[in-house]
Amino acid sequence: MTARSTSLLVVFLLILLPFGYAAYLWPGLPDTIPTHFGIDGKPDAWGKKQSIFMLPAIMGGMSLFVYLLLSNIRKFDPKRYGNAEDPIFRQFAILIVAFMNLMSLTILFNTVHQDLSMNKVIFIFLGIFFAALGLFMPRLKQNYFAGFRLPWTLENSDNWTATHKLAGKWWMAGGAAQLLSALVFDGKLLFFLFFAITLLMVLVPIIFSYNMFRNTVNKKEH
Repeated sequence: MTARSTSLLVVFLLILLPFGYAAYLWPGLPDTIPTHFGIDGKPDAWGKKQSIFMLPAIMGGMSLFVYLLLSNIRKFDPKRYGNAEDPIFRQFAILIVAFMNLMSLTILFNTVHQDLSMNKVIFIFLGIFFAALGLFMPRLKQNYFAGFRLPWTLENSDNWTATHKLAGKWWMAGGAAQLLSALVFDGKLLFFLFFAITLLMVLVPIIFSYNMFRNTVNKKEH
């Protein structure tokens, strides 16, 4: 079995897990179940128990799309970057697929165990996920679909490389800070702390990248 077919098999197994868990829950479900949870982690929308399969279907479809896009990036990328190595993007795609379906499993679990602090669990997983993305950042080659796809990073490989090395450090540190925040805090404070950290994780590499671009332009002008 090739690496590509093995990866695809792993993706299908990850997608099927929430469906299997939903089928396991089905016999014990009441006629009406929560279908959405608010910022406070409490259910704020309800539906028939058949809707238990809606979330796995949506997340599964999105997961498969992400995997197919990233694992075939050389075919879809308009610039066809020669250094966009398929194995790295397949691994990156599998990480995203695993996270999305883990979220699906968690929400399904919360459907029948509503005493679980949903927000804390999701933010814990998100912190771990963002830290894991940080590990991939320095390994991502120029492409139009993953990473900091800015005009100056796409046009200059040195800018792309430097930006993603910095982003990797910030995302690993930011993910760890988000994880810690989720373990210590709760409610709206956790929500705002989490997104404040996320904003820093996004803005710092962008500002760094732009400054590097401006410095390069200034050197050429002089």
